[in-house]
Amino acid sequence: MSDRSPAPPALVNIQDTGLAPDVIEQLLIKTLYGAEALGSAISERLRLPFTMIEPLIEHARAERLVEVKGTSGANAASYRYSLTDLGRERARQFLEINQYVGPTPVPLAAYVAQMKALAANRGYLDRERLKQGFKHLIVDDAILEKLGPAVNAGKAIFLYGPPGNGKTVLAEGMGQSIGGDMYIPHAIDVEGQVITMYDPICHEALDPETSEATSVIRSAPRDRRWVRITRPVVMVGGELTLDMLDLTFNPISKFYEAPIQLKANGGVFLVDDFGRQRVRPQELLNRWIVPLESRFDYLTLHTGKKFQVPFDVLIVFATNLNPASLADEAFMRRIPYKVAVEDPTVEQFVKIFELNCDRRNLRFHQVMVAYLQRRHYGPQNRPLRSCHPRDLLDQVTALCRYRGIEPVITRELLDAACKSYFVDGPAAADVAIPAPPRKPSKRRLEVH
Repeated sequence: MSDRSPAPPALVNIQDTGLAPDVIEQLLIKTLYGAEALGSAISERLRLPFTMIEPLIEHARAERLVEVKGTSGANAASYRYSLTDLGRERARQFLEINQYVGPTPVPLAAYVAQMKALAANRGYLDRERLKQGFKHLIVDDAILEKLGPAVNAGKAIFLYGPPGNGKTVLAEGMGQSIGGDMYIPHAIDVEGQVITMYDPICHEALDPETSEATSVIRSAPRDRRWVRITRPVVMVGGELTLDMLDLTFNPISKFYEAPIQLKANGGVFLVDDFGRQRVRPQELLNRWIVPLESRFDYLTLHTGKKFQVPFDVLIVFATNLNPASLADEAFMRRIPYKVAVEDPTVEQFVKIFELNCDRRNLRFHQVMVAYLQRRHYGPQNRPLRSCHPRDLLDQVTALCRYRGIEPVITRELLDAACKSYFVDGPAAADVAIPAPPRKPSKRRLEVH
């Protein structure tokens, strides 16, 4: 598998942007509407070489929309540009169309071509690379043998099983196993409509910020309208709604934000706690029947224009509910990989406990794990969960800090942590909640 995706080629002339010069000039005028700026600063904000936007600035000056307020150097990139009164009026007209100001958008066709090149450049995971992505976890080899083919196939995966056994971290591990980087545009242009793509919450940028002087003096080796990021791992939970899967149009700013699955393109999209969303599972699954089969999705602008985008994303559904109660056979057929994540064995539980001790610089005692099993698991017939060592050790550490002592594992501290962490059914059922006292009824007094 290649760690690098092909970089978008550098721009040579304005035709290489795929946009009409008028569109870029409108964005330039809107950029200057906030305040005057150096030519190098305009170049940086638009993510275009100054040599490319200089003719547009000269055209705007000829139209008496832009004027030079001063200079800090000898070349035009060091001139300080500002809008005239006529330019500010023209900027307000452009802002009524849409208020997007930022990096120059990329045409939809260029984005589709880049995603196809990314898919064509992708190789396959082998066993060693997959294990490398899960080296920070204790994962059964039988599960990895199921996850590896699923990642290579790029098909949807259904992770199911009891809560607390690491279904979420398995999805994150798959994203780390895929690894590498890719390029996404700051924004996409669809027939004059702007859709913002880059989201710092979902994407981790890899390129350092470029100074204004550097962007002018040294030509960029690639199209800087694109951002180099690590392959995204986007996770949603109970907050997921159908609206999040469609374009979000802001009626005030008059441009769009890309849906969550489009931001996850090229990476992993995890639907955590599937079945507990505010939208019915059947409605959510019906929305994805076509994309899961055809590997492309359809989005609709508020004008009614419908367009096609790639659906090159590894969808992972994670749930602790019965899969048969969430989806019918027609949908399950489109999720070819179903992986049961069961409770850990005793040996695995011990390894997980030791791993969490190492992370917290706690001395590991296998005797303490045996005490836990004998005192708090066996008598209550309590199942082992992969999350228990982490959570119990966090409580032990917090209790030690509260008492002002060095964190250490003792029987007494484990007993206190278990008493706080676990809720035993019979004991909880014995606690009776008194009913509120009944208010005396008020009778109407009749005066004769």
